[in-house]
Amino acid sequence: MKKTHITLILFALLAFFAACGSGNSSGKGAEISDIHNPASPEGVSQKENENMPVLTFEKTTHDFGRVIQGERLTYAFKFKNTGKSNLIISNTSASCGCTTSIPPKEPIRPGESGEIKVTFDSKRKHGNVKNSVVVAANTYPVNTVLTITAEVIEP
Repeated sequence: MKKTHITLILFALLAFFAACGSGNSSGKGAEISDIHNPASPEGVSQKENENMPVLTFEKTTHDFGRVIQGERLTYAFKFKNTGKSNLIISNTSASCGCTTSIPPKEPIRPGESGEIKVTFDSKRKHGNVKNSVVVAANTYPVNTVLTITAEVIEP
């Protein structure tokens, strides 16, 4: 009796997972697939490498110049997906609590553009400041570093 129940449960799970893996969830017909980056380039075939998304920033460094201590400044790092599959930004993380970033939530299709807004809070900062934001995406290499700089002066 137990063996029959286990067999039925396993069969139901197998059918469920087989159904989840097939078909197109968007209902829009053929879509450009998402490529998820492996941990190392050895795990990528030449064809996959050619079809990966490419995160191309207009610039990766921004200098706010001289700012008065206490100012909150925002800059939008503009980028384009110059690759052949959807670009997925999975995470952004700043090197300091005084810096925050907002990446796009939706995948960026090939040829489309987007931006990552980075905000710097100069409160309790003084002198030359250099912070970075690491952008993790399904690209190779996985991480791209954006840098902001400023010279914070007292009011």
